Amino acid sequence: MGQKVNPHVIRLGTVFGWSSRWFNERHYKDVVLEDYGLRTMLMQRLKSAGVAGVELERSINSLRIIIHVSRPGIVIGRGGTGLEELKKAITVFFAKQQNKKAPKIDIRVEPVKEPNLNAQLVAINISDQLIRRLPFKRVLNSTAERVMSSGALGVKIVLTGRIGGAEIGRREKIHIGTVPLSTIRENINYAQVPALTKKGYIGIKVWINRPEGKEII
Repeated sequence: MGQKVNPHVIRLGTVFGWSSRWFNERHYKDVVLEDYGLRTMLMQRLKSAGVAGVELERSINSLRIIIHVSRPGIVIGRGGTGLEELKKAITVFFAKQQNKKAPKIDIRVEPVKEPNLNAQLVAINISDQLIRRLPFKRVLNSTAERVMSSGALGVKIVLTGRIGGAEIGRREKIHIGTVPLSTIRENINYAQVPALTKKGYIGIKVWINRPEGKEII
């Protein structure tokens, strides 16, 4: 079962918490779509800052946004100007949502302590290297070694698609250490990111078995 289910979803409530914390029974569908659009907008806007994850906490008239990034200085900006521009962008986003009034917004920027143990950042790094047409074997080996040297118990990286510009799509992977996907108590950090190369998309999946006591983000 662990091979067919998202490792993050299967561990919700035991190892991981929810990235969106609220409940609105009457407008559940609309708020879920709103969360998705807001999270996508923030991930694209703050791409250069290395976004590892976005958490949303809603109350009646307020919204707290916790952004986990590897380079917080880019988000905050000089003298906090970056945060002010980000608040304006979020206000415009809510204005486009059927003329909905923007809630009171509280933005918190949290730095990622160890980027090499975050699957999202590792997958984005691999994607950037593949787009620059670096040899995929070198990319896989160097990334896996870097993750293991950061204290991971195991790492698995899978590439699928027209790797290296080949005419026929194939699957390449590297697996170092232990990554027990069916063991619920294990802290398996997972991410999947597409890399759009000149020959087409390459799918990237990363599993990192993090030691106990390490923060999720």
